[in-house]
Amino acid sequence: MSKYDYQYRIFIKHCLRAVQCMTILFYMNNIAYAQQQETMVRISEIEIQPQHLEEYKLILKHEAEASVRLEKGVIAIFPMFRKENPTQVRILEMYSDQEAYQSHLKTEHFLKYKTTTLHMVRSLKLVDMEALDLETATQIFIKLRK
Repeated sequence: MSKYDYQYRIFIKHCLRAVQCMTILFYMNNIAYAQQQETMVRISEIEIQPQHLEEYKLILKHEAEASVRLEKGVIAIFPMFRKENPTQVRILEMYSDQEAYQSHLKTEHFLKYKTTTLHMVRSLKLVDMEALDLETATQIFIKLRK
């Protein structure tokens, strides 16, 4: 084997490795993009009748905790209320995909929440959102654990 044949083989070997690396990076990027596209993010805007506010908050707290603990597809259910108007409740909901959300709607704890609070709710608006940067969002939850 001549010196040129050997150098040619080395060159081809490096080119193939570069193509392999680029292919792996391409697929990893597509997987991350697909995961971001599947993730369902929603904000529930709820107005509660003032006389039911404390009872509603207890029921909602239980439902949110049970959903995150018991359901694999529930990434987050984060209830909060406006400081200047506590009857204005907002819930950040994150599900791994649409199927996880549909499954959530059929759980015992959600159905109990829905039926026991229905008369307490003055208005409800469900706002579907699109995540700008899902990778950074995952860092938020990691920081919360520390």
